[in-house]
Amino acid sequence: MKSTSYFILPVLANILTLCRGYTLRSSVSWVVSANDVVEDADLSEEVAPALLVDGGGLWKQAYPSANVLRDGSVESPGERMEPGGESSAAQRRSRLFSYRREKNEKAAGGKGPPPHQETARTARYIAHSSDWGYLATISTQDKIKGVPFGNIFSISDGPVDNSTGVIYFYVTPMDNTVEDLKVNPFASITFSEAEGDFCRQMVYDPEDPRCARLTLTGKMAEVAPEELDFAKEAMFSRHPVMAKWPEGHKWFFMKLELIQVWLQDWTGGTVLVPLEEYFKALPF
Repeated sequence: MKSTSYFILPVLANILTLCRGYTLRSSVSWVVSANDVVEDADLSEEVAPALLVDGGGLWKQAYPSANVLRDGSVESPGERMEPGGESSAAQRRSRLFSYRREKNEKAAGGKGPPPHQETARTARYIAHSSDWGYLATISTQDKIKGVPFGNIFSISDGPVDNSTGVIYFYVTPMDNTVEDLKVNPFASITFSEAEGDFCRQMVYDPEDPRCARLTLTGKMAEVAPEELDFAKEAMFSRHPVMAKWPEGHKWFFMKLELIQVWLQDWTGGTVLVPLEEYFKALPF
């Protein structure tokens, strides 16, 4: 019994040595060293965004299970760069996500969102800067037939330098959502500004109305032959791994023919953006 205790104590000591302190403020969590935790720190809305972009301490030990670097390679825990090294801030940011965020940043034009009063432009900005969305259909599955069913899809409204406002998809008939669309082609897709960096920097919860959300509703249709080249460029330029997906799944391109553009980007209610204004607006 004593020998077991002697074995456990060093193990616990090592675990405690490796641990870091986590703090949670305004629905945003980050990692700091145990020595850096300040109980009375000013984490007001004005100060916290500056803290979130400080490369010196925040997120500095936040590693996912697979550490994806900007060049696409995977870093093992033993190869982690120490803070302060060349390009360490950029590498730390890339480790937080399982996909390469620079594509999303380029799609956003390297700039922040438009002023919230410019609703059509904001809607186009979100549609173009989003790499994925939550698609809702009316289910045909036996146990939930006739009930809304949601699914995640990668999307694109065009290459990073050519926003169209038209949402393209690359889908397989093996997907339950595609089965739903064969019966009822109408669907809604929702995007959140929380996908990017803006809401985190501003310490906005994803449900905060200032963290904009966009829902596009319309009829899903297979892309016509004369539009296939553009649809392929739109999707594969933003999601290059799709080009390697198994041919046996019979992938094909679809798009959403819009009926309604619903937006909430500030307090005080939602906005229905006229389609003419939506397509006329430029996201950047």
